[in-house]
Parts: sequence; C-alpha cells; structure tokens
Amino acid sequence: MNAYAAQQQYNQNHIATASQEQILIMLYDGAIRFTRQAIAASERNDQTEKLGRISKAFAIIVEFSNTLNHDIGGKISEDLDGLYQFMLRELNKAGSEDGEESLKIVEELLVDLRQTWAEAILVNKKEIEQKAQERLNKAKLSTVAVSG
Repeated sequence: MNAYAAQQQYNQNHIATASQEQILIMLYDGAIRFTRQAIAASERNDQTEKLGRISKAFAIIVEFSNTLNHDIGGKISEDLDGLYQFMLRELNKAGSEDGEESLKIVEELLVDLRQTWAEAILVNKKEIEQKAQERLNKAKLSTVAVSG
C-alpha cells in the first residue's frame, strides 16, 4: 500500500469511528481550512484555486444549514441558519469579486462558531460525566444500604 492509499485509509477510519460531535468539529476545521486557502489563492490572484476552495467551504456550510433541526433547536437553529445564509452570500460575493474581505468575514465567523461548538461539546461531556458519577454514587450507596 503506498503512502497516499495508507493516508486515505487512515482518514476513512478516523471519520468512520468519530462521534457526531467530532465530525462537526472536523467539518468546521475543513470549512476554515478551505476558506483560508481561498484567501491565500486570492492573494496570489489564482482565481481557479480560489473558486475551487470557495466551492468546498460553500458545500460544508450548506450541509450545516441543511442539517439544522428547527423543531428541536428553535431560536438557536433559526439564528444559526441566518449566520449560515449570510456566510453563503459572502462566499458568493467573494467568488464574483476580489472578495478577500468577504472571505475574511466568513473565516472569522467559522472560527468563532467552531470555538463555541467545541466549548458546548466540552460542557455537555462534563455534565454527562457528572450525572454518570452521581448515578454511580447512588448505586454504591444502595449497595451499602442493602448489604449493611
């Protein structure tokens, strides 16, 4: 197996075994990376590369928007969808103009959202661990009371 095939296999395994939360963060990382690559291409006046990278970031953001659950998420989903739609408009603008400023706006929003999601995931994980520990402690107390 050559190095490229080995890397592809590793990437596929990494994604296949990732939690939903990890996949969300990976997608944000990808959108950020593609947006930064589009900025760099714009600085080099490489329109083809810029448009290709914008297209990849655009596809990820469309997926973010499409997977929002408005029934569960309510106002938060609505607000996120508004941000995603704004970013999509900025990416469209960046593709048809010089667009560096629009790309930088999108990059900043993506970085902020990624950080917010990462923090929310961490808080949720800690809450789940705390509840599990509380249940374990109750079970130990019940066992002691029954055997005592």
